[in-house]
Amino acid sequence: MAVRGRPRNFDTEKSLAKAMEVFWEKGYEGASMAELTAAMGIGSPSLYAAFGSKEKLFREAIDLYNATDGAAVWRETLAAPTAYGAVEAFLMTSAVQFSTLDKPSGCFITLSVLHLTPASAAVSAELSARRVHNVQILADKLAQGVPSGEVDERVNVETVARFFITVQQGMSIQARDGASRQKLEEIAYSALAAWPALTGADGATGTRDTDVMRPGS
Repeated sequence: MAVRGRPRNFDTEKSLAKAMEVFWEKGYEGASMAELTAAMGIGSPSLYAAFGSKEKLFREAIDLYNATDGAAVWRETLAAPTAYGAVEAFLMTSAVQFSTLDKPSGCFITLSVLHLTPASAAVSAELSARRVHNVQILADKLAQGVPSGEVDERVNVETVARFFITVQQGMSIQARDGASRQKLEEIAYSALAAWPALTGADGATGTRDTDVMRPGS
């Protein structure tokens, strides 16, 4: 019997957005084909016709997340005029994004493949590579603070970037466990309090440096 194509009212972008949220909430392996097709409003033949496979659908969902919900964090980070401001924006914007009530909590890139299995090896490797790339992006931003003396030239900016990335990943897990925006911001402020020790900073941080010492204020 011939396989039916996609329905006439099939909207690829909207269907992909629905699939993204299922993967975001359930994880790659936790999201069943039945849950994906139900959320997308299509049958399995239409899903395969449009996306090829569950893995390809997931990869497109990753790209969509990076272009939409995940973009705000890096947009604010890269737009910051100082290294400290970049880290502050990175953590504070994450606190907002991770606790948005109309979306799954936490970070898609951090949470969607936590356990490596033969079925998830390829997508797990891709997500790992993306997380490594994120460390490099933040390290490059921190390095921009060296000429101005905001970051001591002897500091390993990659190590500092890994520290703040790790904090953000922990915030993602806390959000999934129900932490509110306020709780996530308290974690962020606590991490920012380590800035002078991590960077050899001389006190020239950002416009909110006094807030760093007052978690929960």
